Amino acid sequence: MKPLAIVIPLCISVGIANADTLQEAVDATVKTNPDVLAATHERQAVSKEVDQAKAGYYPTLDLAVGTGWEMTDNPSTRASGRGEVHLNRDEASLNLRQMLFDGFETPNEVDRQEARTNSRAFGVYSAAENTALDAVLAYHNVLRQQKLVELAQTNLEAHQRTHDQIMLRAERGVGRKADMEQSLGRLALAEANLKSEQANLRDAETAYIRVVGMPPSSLSLPDSPISMLPASVDEAIATAIENHPTLRLASYDVESAQAQHATAKAPFYPDLHFELGTRADHDIDGQEGKDKDITAMLRLRYNLYNGGRDSARREETAFLINQAAEIRNNTHRQVEESVRLSWNAWQTLNAQMPAREQHVQSSEKARDAYQQQFSLGQRTLLDLLDSENEVFRARTALVNTKYDELYAMYRILNSMGMLLQGLNVELPEAAATIAANQ
Repeated sequence: MKPLAIVIPLCISVGIANADTLQEAVDATVKTNPDVLAATHERQAVSKEVDQAKAGYYPTLDLAVGTGWEMTDNPSTRASGRGEVHLNRDEASLNLRQMLFDGFETPNEVDRQEARTNSRAFGVYSAAENTALDAVLAYHNVLRQQKLVELAQTNLEAHQRTHDQIMLRAERGVGRKADMEQSLGRLALAEANLKSEQANLRDAETAYIRVVGMPPSSLSLPDSPISMLPASVDEAIATAIENHPTLRLASYDVESAQAQHATAKAPFYPDLHFELGTRADHDIDGQEGKDKDITAMLRLRYNLYNGGRDSARREETAFLINQAAEIRNNTHRQVEESVRLSWNAWQTLNAQMPAREQHVQSSEKARDAYQQQFSLGQRTLLDLLDSENEVFRARTALVNTKYDELYAMYRILNSMGMLLQGLNVELPEAAATIAANQ
């Protein structure tokens, strides 16, 4: 028998190239993220309890060998005039025991463990889906922050140009000191905004490394998943009720509780075993010489009373069925709520998009007009600086809305349990149920 290999990955990014596309990033995440791997190992561990339960169908074979010393003083030794007899005792036995009927405990226990294994399989599915959504968010946040850094850099350059213009006027003696101070202050604010966005980008990259397991490199904006979304929220809910891994996990937990209740009924039946045994002893119970026997027996055992323990256990498991059913019902509500919230968020952001785009266009036109009017002395420096800041705020809001809307669509796919399918990323093998493997 080969020893069980226990492998602890010290660096999960070893042997995996940097992920460039969103699909590659999510695939790497599903394969290496500790949350998914932990759920995988739990599923594999529980599957071994199925094998343990099936062992009840097979016979047991026990070998016992012993040697030592004994003192015997019984009526037989005294009747023979020997009194206490001291002998070196040797014994050996071999016993086979086969279950013929155990009150359906074994088949019900197998059903319970298979349901638990399938529940953990959907636990792997759920962990993979949720971790994939984390990867999508981390991926988009890096792209978002890269764009915001670009906008902040552009804003800083615009303020620098304005400040240079004010300095040139001051050198010519036509500028005012207050204008120069105002321009210098806004330039400093623009520089601070750039530093802040650069720090946010570093934070986004750190979050990406935590989720995906490697630094971001050459990320590209993914296509919109709008074509994969259902036509209505009701259709999305129906898909979620049918596919969502957490809901299917809860359903298998109900099956497990029902099988556990059936197992609890086993003590109310007798159990029947076939037992085959052989014994070879030497110098036993004060009798010198060999002592051998072979037995083949059908043995029925039936507990008549044990203080009400079995009845209490059966009632306990009935309550556990009700508990599992209510957890499933609550999960149903949570899944529906998640779909509705995701759908509402997408609809809200989608409705905001035209206004955001119009805000940018109008702000840019107003800024350009203010620049011309400022050159002609028809606008103050404060008007010009405020218009530049308005453009920066409008562009920033548009970028945030675009990425929020994109993430909201992926969130809808996740709430339906179809994010990995939508990204064309394979589920871990451990997400397969036992029925699928048979």
